[in-house]
Amino acid sequence: MMKEFTPAPDSASIVSVTDRVKPVALGVAVTSVHFLADRAAFVGGEENVALVDAKGEISKVAVHSGGILSTASDGKRLVMGGDDGKVVSLDAKGEVTLLATDPKRRWIDAVALHPDGAFAWSAGKTATVKSGKTEEKSIEVPSTVGGLAFAPKGLRLAIAHYNGATLWFPNMAATAEFLPWAGSHLGVTFSPDNKFLVTAMHEAALHGWRLADNRHMRMTGYPGRVRSMSWSAGGKALATSGADTVILWPFAGKDGPMGKEPAMLAPLQARVAVVACHPKNDILAAGYSDGTVLMVRLEDGAEILVRRNGTPPVAGLAWNAKGTLLAFADENGDGGLLEL
Repeated sequence: MMKEFTPAPDSASIVSVTDRVKPVALGVAVTSVHFLADRAAFVGGEENVALVDAKGEISKVAVHSGGILSTASDGKRLVMGGDDGKVVSLDAKGEVTLLATDPKRRWIDAVALHPDGAFAWSAGKTATVKSGKTEEKSIEVPSTVGGLAFAPKGLRLAIAHYNGATLWFPNMAATAEFLPWAGSHLGVTFSPDNKFLVTAMHEAALHGWRLADNRHMRMTGYPGRVRSMSWSAGGKALATSGADTVILWPFAGKDGPMGKEPAMLAPLQARVAVVACHPKNDILAAGYSDGTVLMVRLEDGAEILVRRNGTPPVAGLAWNAKGTLLAFADENGDGGLLEL
């Protein structure tokens, strides 16, 4: 459980790069941001994704016939699920491919991408995986799926749901493994070293398991729900939203955060809405409920101001694979691109 944080430093002392940000005005609500190669993909709440290149040129692509409910990206393609019952992918060229359609046209609540190209999606209590040209394989869990994540090694899928998570090897006949913990689990992520599984709960907490022995890890003390999680480069720490600081849980040792306090970085008089760790360096970007965007160095908490406050909450943040471009947008669709 975390302790209270210290007050924020004087904002006048923070280094600013706001004058280097290229404004992006999308004109529609944005729910998440990703990168496809060096094109930023701003996902709208309805129908469209806006692809924006480094020059700021915008190209809108229709991907669904209704609301876009779930997204996942590996930097090469963006997979999305919609309330039209379809799973589609979008690449950096703007080409859309239909991957799957739920036979009952149910909402696609969650999607996930595997490094080898496999993908997963959920509708209701059913999670489905398709790998390469193999047939689809499905599993039903005890309640509606809250989140999906592939393990970094091997074709193993984590499924978050009510009262715990299920670990499933789609290509094996073995029974799926159930990891119990009371409550509603909505998001899920594997640590990059494949040693830990962490879920974001409906309550203001995270829960984790050390997979070697399924030992529990309680990560509590948040004032609000955790809606965004991001692993640092190398997987030594897990950055999360949900508080008035970025909460950074240590995962460098064999016990992860067991018995340890998290670091608390970049405190503001606003709630952290979304976090995105740099792909190569110990730096993260944080977006806040008042529209502020900061870059933060993990070692000492040094901050760089990317965007000032005074706008709707930040809805999405993303780095390109090289870590040379940062894209962000607020809930109204006003955002920017920063080239480093």
